[in-house]
Amino acid sequence: MSNWYAIIGEDVENSLPLRQTARPAHLARLQALQDQGRLLIAGPFPAIDSMDPGPAGFTGSLVVAEFASLADAQAWADADPYVSAGVYHQTTVKPYKKVLPT
Repeated sequence: MSNWYAIIGEDVENSLPLRQTARPAHLARLQALQDQGRLLIAGPFPAIDSMDPGPAGFTGSLVVAEFASLADAQAWADADPYVSAGVYHQTTVKPYKKVLPT
């Protein structure tokens, strides 16, 4: 049985150049989750109130996806290219209970 998990990555200051370098590999992993039907939602947090923050960049990201366990979700998060590229200074993984929409 699988459950949903929220993965919240928090960016280092001025992460935009690091994000741009690691983004293709980061998106490929998310696409694989989507192809497997395990991705509920994913996206970044703009640093300003704009869907296209330009040079202001982003402050982090949210991924909600299905994994067999918290340990599996944490292992997936730890292997994210944004982690190895130094984009995230912190990653939090929590169980997530989807209520709506049904």
